[in-house]
Amino acid sequence: MVPIDVLQSLPDALPPLAGLTAHAADVSEPAGLLPARQQMALSLGWHIVLACFGVAFPAIIFTMHLIGLRRGDADALVLAQRWAKVSAVLFAIGAVSGTVLSFEMGLLWPGLMGTFGDVLGLPFAFEGLAFFLEAIFLGIYLYGWGRMPATQHLLMVVPMAITGVVGTYCVIAVNAWMNVPTGFRVVDGEVTDIEPWAVLFNPAAFWQFLHMWLAAYMVAGFAIAAVYAVGMLRGRRDARHRLGFTVAMAFASASAVVQPFVGHLLGGRLAEWQPAKLAAFELATETEQPAPLRLGGVLVDGEIRYALDIPYLGSLIARNSLDKPVVGLEEFPADVHPPVNITHLSFQLMVGIGTLLALVAVVYWFARWRGRDLTDRRWFLRFMATGGVLAVVAMEAGWIATEVGRQPWIVQDVMRTPEAAGDNPALWWLLGATFVVYTAMTIGAIVVLRSMARRWRAGEADLPSPYAPDPPGSEGTSTTTSGAVR
Repeated sequence: MVPIDVLQSLPDALPPLAGLTAHAADVSEPAGLLPARQQMALSLGWHIVLACFGVAFPAIIFTMHLIGLRRGDADALVLAQRWAKVSAVLFAIGAVSGTVLSFEMGLLWPGLMGTFGDVLGLPFAFEGLAFFLEAIFLGIYLYGWGRMPATQHLLMVVPMAITGVVGTYCVIAVNAWMNVPTGFRVVDGEVTDIEPWAVLFNPAAFWQFLHMWLAAYMVAGFAIAAVYAVGMLRGRRDARHRLGFTVAMAFASASAVVQPFVGHLLGGRLAEWQPAKLAAFELATETEQPAPLRLGGVLVDGEIRYALDIPYLGSLIARNSLDKPVVGLEEFPADVHPPVNITHLSFQLMVGIGTLLALVAVVYWFARWRGRDLTDRRWFLRFMATGGVLAVVAMEAGWIATEVGRQPWIVQDVMRTPEAAGDNPALWWLLGATFVVYTAMTIGAIVVLRSMARRWRAGEADLPSPYAPDPPGSEGTSTTTSGAVR
C-alpha cells in the first residue's frame, strides 16, 4: 500500500472526473492514435531544437553586440551581425514548423481540443502574439545596422529576448497543465468554471519552464561553441573564433551547471504531482524505504535486470531525505503504468549527458582560472565539437521521459491519450508528407547556413537579402542586383 505520508501529499485539487471520460482499461484505440503519436513526436522533436535558438540566441547576440560596443571590438560586432542573420534563417524555418504544430493540435487531438480548447486558448493566444512581436524586432535589428543610433539598435534585441521567453513560457505552461491540470471544473460531463490565468500559472509551469529555459541555453550555447571548436580544429584560431567560442561557452556553462539543481527541484515535486512517472524514472517496481539510486537497468518480465543500485541516494534525490520512500509501480493499477523502460532510460540519458556537460564546463573554466586554455588541446576541441549534438540528445531524451512518463494520460488523471485522438487512418499520409517537408527544410537549412559560412570565410562582409534596404552610400543601386552580384 502507499505510505500515509505519500497519500497525504497527493494533489487534492484535481477537478471532478465523473462523466467526462471513461477510465476503463479496455478503452479502444482509435485508428488515428498511432499516426498522431508519431506525427507529434516528429514535429515536436524537430521544432524544439529551433525553439531553443529562439529562446537563447537573442541574449547571446545581445551580449556579443554589447561587448563590441563597450570595447570597440570590431570582431564582436561582426559576430553579432552574423549570428543575427543565422538566427533569422532558423526563425524562418521555425515559423513553418510552429505553424504546422498549431494545426496539428486540432487535427491530431480533436478530443483534447474539443474538450479543453477554451481552457488552453489564452496561453496559445499569447504565444502567437509573442511570435509576431519577436519577428518584428528581429527584422528591425537585422536592417538597423548602420541606420540607427548604436544604443537604440542594440536595445532592439531586448524585445526579441523577452518575446522569445514569453512565447516559450506559454507553450510550456500548456504542457505543465497537462501534467498538473487545474483552472476548471467538470459538471455533468461539461468543462465549466474555467480560470485562464490559473491555467497559465499552474503549479508546474514555473519549474518546468525554468528547466526548459536552461536546456535552451545549453543547446544553443554548446551548438555555437561546437561550430567554433570545429573551426579551430581546422586551423582557424584567430581572435574571432576564440571570442565566439568563449561567449557561447559562457552561456552553455552557466546553464549546464545550474540545470542539475533545477532538475532536482522539479523532480522532487513528482512525488506529489505524478508519482507513477517518478516510479518509472527511478525504475521502482516496489515501494522501497529508503530507496536506492538505480543506475541503468531494464524491466524484463516484471524483474529489474542489469541495474546498479546505490543505497539511500534514491530517497535523497527524489524525496530530499535519506529515509522517505519512493512509491513503486505496484501501488498503481497496471492500466495506468507508463512504458517503464523507455521512460527510465530516457531519463537517465538526459541526466547522464547533462552531468557530463556540466563537469566539462567546470573543468574548462577552472583551467582558465589556472591560466590554461583548453582550446589549445585538440582532445578538448574534439569533445566540444560534439557538445551541440550531446545537448540536443539530452534535451530530446528529457522530453521523451516527461511525455512518455505521463502515459496513458494526455491530461494527467483526467483524459487518456486514446480519448483525445481521432479515428482517421489517413493521418499516416500526413505523417509521410510531414517527414518529406521536414527533411527538405533540414537540407535547405544546412545548405543555406553552409553557404553563408563559406562566403564569410571568403571575406564577404555583407550578405544582403534581395529585399533589404540599400546600404548607406549605395543610392541608386538595386539591392536585388547587388545581392546577386555578391
